[in-house]
Amino acid sequence: MTLLNDRAAGPDPTDALSSVPAAGSRRGTPPVGRLKFCYGPMDCGKSTLALQIDHNHARQGRRGLVLVRHDRSGAPRISSRIGLSRQAVEVGEDTDVRELVRQEWSRGQHVDYVVVDEAQFLSPGQVDQLAELADEVEIDVYCFGIATDFRSRLFPGAARLFELADELQPVQVEVLCWCGVPGRFNARVVEGEVVREGDTVVVADTEQSVVESSALAGFEAENATVRYQVLCRRHFRSGDLGPVTGRHGQLRLT
Repeated sequence: MTLLNDRAAGPDPTDALSSVPAAGSRRGTPPVGRLKFCYGPMDCGKSTLALQIDHNHARQGRRGLVLVRHDRSGAPRISSRIGLSRQAVEVGEDTDVRELVRQEWSRGQHVDYVVVDEAQFLSPGQVDQLAELADEVEIDVYCFGIATDFRSRLFPGAARLFELADELQPVQVEVLCWCGVPGRFNARVVEGEVVREGDTVVVADTEQSVVESSALAGFEAENATVRYQVLCRRHFRSGDLGPVTGRHGQLRLT
């Protein structure tokens, strides 16, 4: 007679059916970092959440590296629409994010985590570098950004994050379309019309009193007034900005 809890009986032959080790045998493996992507439309609080994550970790004595790419302020900082902001390191087009961590080490500074805001503007290669930091250096990496551009297509950086991230988390704060339905699409509005062609990155403000101008290919005017507005899918597809479009200067993409 063989008892189920009789260790002398030898290993369970069913162990060979799975390549996943038992929970107990995983305890000896070294910890690894996490790569997390929090995403959502404009004005859902991504930058605020990024600042809160940094604050919470710093309070526990952890030291972080805060990065940003194309913040709305135009400065190397993370700024939220509710007025919170923090100095950050600007990630350039050719920046190796691993080298930024090495520079901290060279100054004798430990890095426990990395926060990246506007992560949709990263290159796929830079996202790969973040994954390497999580796996090889055991650093927790928190990325925040928009998933799709004004054409409703995935940003290259966001697409790579969807492919590699250990955890994907939509930001839970709902942003409403003018019709009252939750909005998910970031429409680019030029002179009161939704446009679907142009550069992927165009800096534009969303405050009615402060609207910047940016040259857009395909338009006759040298400069055109640009803003962004979150719409539901139905009104994004139809280009319907609502009955009082002059009051919809609410959002900013970068």
